[in-house]
Amino acid sequence: MIGIENFGAFLLAGIILNLTPGADTMYILARSISQGKKAGIYSVLGISSGIILHTFAAAFGLSLIIAQSALAFNIIKYLGAGYLIFLGIKSLTSSKKNQLIRIQHELSGKKIFLSGMLTNVLNPKVALFFLAFLPQFIQLQHSQNPGPYLILGMSFVATATLWTMIIVLLSAKFASFIRHNQHVEQWINRSAGVVFILLGLKVALERSK
Repeated sequence: MIGIENFGAFLLAGIILNLTPGADTMYILARSISQGKKAGIYSVLGISSGIILHTFAAAFGLSLIIAQSALAFNIIKYLGAGYLIFLGIKSLTSSKKNQLIRIQHELSGKKIFLSGMLTNVLNPKVALFFLAFLPQFIQLQHSQNPGPYLILGMSFVATATLWTMIIVLLSAKFASFIRHNQHVEQWINRSAGVVFILLGLKVALERSK
């Protein structure tokens, strides 16, 4: 493949990384278990769109700005952390309105999609990961060509989307057995809120180096 070396090794490394639980996986699990399969699918599509944006950023050099600017890194980091914590607080404080929330979630796929995309886009660690990971599989003479970055990034998106969709189906099926109990549903919503807050704190405490 033009400009790319060890593509098979890249796919294997990407699959292993996808199988390793991270912030995106935990976010999707929380959405799927607390709000069902539809919310999980929209979350996956949103996060995958965020990864695509990071791919384009790495391909055209925008990620380099984040890598070289502590200010840019911190601005994006705290925006992302604040957004996750906001989602967590919202889930915790609205957990008593289960029936209304369920109806709203069924009608707000666009909002769930945008929420998933924002949580990924506003994580500067993802941008730095792509900037460091993708070049390892690009030939030096093609390092300034965006084509290989886009091919590798889209390949990573494909494997990540497939794996996270499997997670959604399994977790949503599990949740369907226990969500008929109102007290259990409240506990699930509160647990999801705690997960979002912890993810936000994790992002806020991360360093660029």
